[in-house]
Amino acid sequence: MVRAGLEKDPAEVSAMFDEVAQGYDRTRARLWLGRMNSWGRQMAASVCAGPGRRILDVAAGTGTSGMALTACGARVVACDFSASMLAIGRRRHPAMDFVVGDGHQLPFADGTFDAVTISFGLRNVADSPRVLAEMLRVTRPGGLLAVCEFSLPVTPVRRALFRGYLRHVVPLIARRVSSNPEAYAYLGESIEAWPGPAALGARIAAAGWDRVRWRPLDGGVVHLHSGIAPLR
Repeated sequence: MVRAGLEKDPAEVSAMFDEVAQGYDRTRARLWLGRMNSWGRQMAASVCAGPGRRILDVAAGTGTSGMALTACGARVVACDFSASMLAIGRRRHPAMDFVVGDGHQLPFADGTFDAVTISFGLRNVADSPRVLAEMLRVTRPGGLLAVCEFSLPVTPVRRALFRGYLRHVVPLIARRVSSNPEAYAYLGESIEAWPGPAALGARIAAAGWDRVRWRPLDGGVVHLHSGIAPLR
């Protein structure tokens, strides 16, 4: 079984997601108690998803993260470097356009999109500042960014509870429902190693995004960051 390490080697990460692709959405729904849909709706609202809006969803996987965007009437391009995940997405979500691509070098022209999103994928890339800069490059001036990502809650009790969930409950669920439980050991480790919301906000601003803000969801186990592409 393939398991990526925290150094985020692209080949290892891609192989890991290829291996879990078939049962990925089922496992994820169990792990996060069905909260993905709520997080997706809040992300869609933050980028003003609606008819006539062209939105790029980076690290889109099987397209589940783009469902809230298409539900609002937006035209969604789902981009990911796991061909197996995208193949499943094409069958399940015909309203989206699926494109194989690496977030470090997105296969789109400058200023192509009205908004760009990434849900629970920035944590898995080797060079997140470069990916954030690439997302800015393909966004039109004044366009919007949304980054939805796991985080450790700030309050000590919630932080301890979430750490316990990651270390003990997530592996238990993964052993029962996933074809590759080892991949979900990486999941917990990568969340614990990920920077806090203020540090991520600084990273987004350093990549060139303006008016960077963030807010906690579900007690801080997830943070939703937003930004605006500068008017060049």
